[in-house]
Amino acid sequence: LTKGSFEILLLQLEIPLMTVEYAALTAAENGIKVIFNPAPAQKLHDYLLKHIWLITPDETETEIITGIKIKNETSAETAALYFQSKGVKNIVITMGAAGAYVKSDSFTGVIHGIKVDPVDTTAAGDVFNGALAVAVAEGMDLKAAVTFANKAAAISVTRLGAQASAPYRSEIK
Repeated sequence: LTKGSFEILLLQLEIPLMTVEYAALTAAENGIKVIFNPAPAQKLHDYLLKHIWLITPDETETEIITGIKIKNETSAETAALYFQSKGVKNIVITMGAAGAYVKSDSFTGVIHGIKVDPVDTTAAGDVFNGALAVAVAEGMDLKAAVTFANKAAAISVTRLGAQASAPYRSEIK
């Protein structure tokens, strides 16, 4: 996890929390942007949160971590302020078909979802996060990156399965 070997580290909680904390700290110390999808949700240490460049919880994960139930843009803003108070620089709270609430230095507000007829939502969060990391790596600002990730997730829910539902880069326009 040294600077120059890569620019972004995407983490989630399907590996031990201690491993996630170590990876986030090491990456942050080396100038690597840490994108953190806190799934499956659990309480998190402030130690971890202060090393996160971007956190991407869904509504349920946000409530588990912050204690704030996401009902609308106002409650999403309150939860985002909680994350910022813990040191997270950028927040994207995903809200399914309603889109995503974004709080960053460059943009704050809701980026609406894309209307589709869902078939299987199994991999929507993973596809969203993977596409978000791709968009950030390609140099998109956070608003454009979330729009791109919403498009990828919308495509994925129209297909059956997890891995098979992930769109190719060329499909996301």
